Amino acid sequence: MSISRQNLTVIIVTFKSDMVIQNCINSINKDIKILIIDNSNNQNFKNKIEKEYKNVSCILSEKNIGMGPANNLGIKNIKTDYALILNPDVILEPGAINEIIEASKKIDSFCIIAPLEKNKDYPNYKLDKKINIKSDQEKPFRVKSVDGYAMLLNLKRINLLNDFQYFDENFFMYLENDDLCKRLVENSEKIYVVPKSKINHLGGKAVDQTFEYEIELSRNWHWIWSKFYFNKKHFGFFWALLNSLPSFFSSILKLFFYFIVFNKRKKNIYLKRIQGFWNALLGKPSSYRPNVF
Repeated sequence: MSISRQNLTVIIVTFKSDMVIQNCINSINKDIKILIIDNSNNQNFKNKIEKEYKNVSCILSEKNIGMGPANNLGIKNIKTDYALILNPDVILEPGAINEIIEASKKIDSFCIIAPLEKNKDYPNYKLDKKINIKSDQEKPFRVKSVDGYAMLLNLKRINLLNDFQYFDENFFMYLENDDLCKRLVENSEKIYVVPKSKINHLGGKAVDQTFEYEIELSRNWHWIWSKFYFNKKHFGFFWALLNSLPSFFSSILKLFFYFIVFNKRKKNIYLKRIQGFWNALLGKPSSYRPNVF
């Protein structure tokens, strides 16, 4: 069965995303089902969004469980064969979903298919040098991985893989998409980008800017934790250590520098990087959560 509007659900994970979510929803065809997983227990948000949009339903996760676990929760609660994972700060260009539907009819098989980020300076994919395929401005092309803020999953095909987990829930944020793509490619599955399907990712705007500093602390903690965990999982402990040590030592130097010049904001950012690395090194979970209420 091919992709259709009736057989597709858009899953959007939100957290304090009230200021941007409407632009995202309004860019999606109104005849496509949307499921929002809000990482909170904000009943007012759920009531408001479901009342305003007839094609939108919302599940409250009760607490901030992160991107991967929330996406998994969304996948478990839909009945369609395809799921378009979107960040709330993504806006679809007109015809974006139509282009994906049309392109999918010409591809023999795929597990993930993604639109193209409009800003060419920030491509949302990585090419696989082993298969020697270059990007194309007209035809769908195969890639090694795509960014998690816009990726359409072929759930029916993925479900055929034995004991395959969608998103690794050990990741709170960052690299859960790279991990998913890598595991699919290792199972000889294909990932495509459709260049005619365009999106605009605002980048770092998914959370209300009122909480910018707390979110920045969280990003720094989780980026280095996820980087270590990803490399350890796929390439071993010593490679993860070797790959992360430059960032760790750089963070120590910057921590001392900003301590000396009394820049508390920057000092705390690099402190969080050090703490994230240390927790990953000791095999502790990605436990840090932004202090946002």
